[in-house]
Amino acid sequence: MNKEVTTVPIDLGNRSYEIRIGHGILSDQYEFLGWVSGDQVLVITNDVVQPLYLDRLKQALPGKHVEEIILPDGEQYKTLETAGEVFDKMLAVPLDRQVTVLALGGGVIGDLSGFVAACYQRGIGFIQVPTTLLSQVDSSVGGKTGVNHSSAKNMIGAFYQPLRVIADLSTLRTLEPRQFSSGVAEVIKYGLINDLAFFEWLEQNIDSVMRHDQAALTEVIRRSCLNKARLVEQDERESGVRALLNLGHTFGHAIETVTAYGPWLHGEAVGLGMLMAARMSTLQGWLENSDLLRIQILLEKAGLPVNPSKDFKPEELREAMGRDKKVLAGKVRLILMQGIGNALVCQDYDPKALQQTLEEFAVG
Repeated sequence: MNKEVTTVPIDLGNRSYEIRIGHGILSDQYEFLGWVSGDQVLVITNDVVQPLYLDRLKQALPGKHVEEIILPDGEQYKTLETAGEVFDKMLAVPLDRQVTVLALGGGVIGDLSGFVAACYQRGIGFIQVPTTLLSQVDSSVGGKTGVNHSSAKNMIGAFYQPLRVIADLSTLRTLEPRQFSSGVAEVIKYGLINDLAFFEWLEQNIDSVMRHDQAALTEVIRRSCLNKARLVEQDERESGVRALLNLGHTFGHAIETVTAYGPWLHGEAVGLGMLMAARMSTLQGWLENSDLLRIQILLEKAGLPVNPSKDFKPEELREAMGRDKKVLAGKVRLILMQGIGNALVCQDYDPKALQQTLEEFAVG
């Protein structure tokens, strides 16, 4: 190993693993071979990432029999049908229980690959190799895997931890600006949840982050992963504090659902969802208007949408939120804020505040 690598450990007992963050580590044998137990490797990726990084990843797997599954790119393909097609190909090879799945791509590939690994022969090893900022700071970490249903996002899945996460910063150079901004939304989330100092750091350094400054990106990914790791360690299966990571997601998932996983990227929907949660928090009297403005300004500087949208109507979002997996006893649980860096899981809120928020942001 001759590359500088930042390591973030996740302590989950016998399911513990490391997040490895570095530049140019995608083709480093050291990062992979000790965690690939058998001779068979299955790389699941998509048709955008494949021509960019698949050959580089293969350099890290000398002597292994590498199978490839190339999926179409897009959230609309994160379905049970796609998972079934992957199982068909795995059985046709056939792949045995010693195969290791490598998820090479963004959040869709990581979620679907992890779900496949959790189900195939009742569980096989997999490694997350995230290539987008969003997947490096969020979706590849913590063991949430799954697919979407047409009526609700991420309704079918499993908690299943990877063997490790290998985040190569060099892959971020090929991201389109919208995809990069989508990842920054999840970064901002960590500051809003429980890390005021990180939010303030982002306010001061957002221009460097958006310029892809390597030092700034390393800090962004390290700090985000640390924040998520600490919550996952306390609450692996989201029965308590891990739910804070859903800030903005109940609104955001509803946006994605009613727009059929099409025009809105996940981070864009979550970004607007966080602003909606902040606005609702001000209506509850919990968040200062000055803090709401700070949040909006930071989201704007990150290139994220902050204006009311004609893509959806209040009643559409309300209905979709009612099918969210965070609904408990018939009431939607929301993550709201009692100040920047002080989020809380809330089921006892003023329904008028929710309705006003929906009407302000959903004008279709």
